[in-house]
Amino acid sequence: MNKQVNLIHKGLIDYKECWDYQTSIFDEIIEQKILIRKGLAKEKETQNFLIFCEHPHVYTLGKTGEKSNLLIDENVLKSKGVNYYHINRGGDITYHGPGQIVGYPILDLDNFFTDINTYLRYLEESVILTLRDYGIDSMRLKGATGVWIDGDNPLKARKICAIGVKLSRWVTMHGFAFNVNTDLEYFNHIVPCGIRNKEVTSLEKELGVKQDLIEVQNKLLFHLSNLFGFQFI
Repeated sequence: MNKQVNLIHKGLIDYKECWDYQTSIFDEIIEQKILIRKGLAKEKETQNFLIFCEHPHVYTLGKTGEKSNLLIDENVLKSKGVNYYHINRGGDITYHGPGQIVGYPILDLDNFFTDINTYLRYLEESVILTLRDYGIDSMRLKGATGVWIDGDNPLKARKICAIGVKLSRWVTMHGFAFNVNTDLEYFNHIVPCGIRNKEVTSLEKELGVKQDLIEVQNKLLFHLSNLFGFQFI
């Protein structure tokens, strides 16, 4: 099993460009798995990747999401300079923008464990542990994938990290969006993740000061590495 992970920093990149890039890697890994199983592959292991990036303002709707959870029309989207895509991950609608850590693990889970529930819980746990490094207690909310602060208090619960993934032949794509210095105003134009009457927050808002994005990324990478057994290359 290959636990090496190619770490790729894309910086600020257009959502569709990065989606296409993800898809090309995802398809190549699946094709390699098929060749291995047929005994036709020169390389006997599949590769793993983790892409870190930020996106210009964009709303994305998961394949089972409700378009009605986008609360503004195309004209308003254009006036605000926001793109919109209906995409092939799980989950409902979310926002991506500058100041947010977006992580796209493209992993062959046959190299780690074949359990989608464990995979999602490890993604959540990496963010929970990172927030703990900053003195913030966070948690999971039953029936709502992602990471929440005060999730056990219906009047105070606020989401700080959204997760939505796609899985085929145990290969993953899409991933998580962790609000660090995110402009939260953009969440006012959607029903985030299709969950009404719940707030969204960021690390900057919780701590009252803008955060070093690279520092947060490095803490997150540390916890991902420990949880999954990643060997970054």
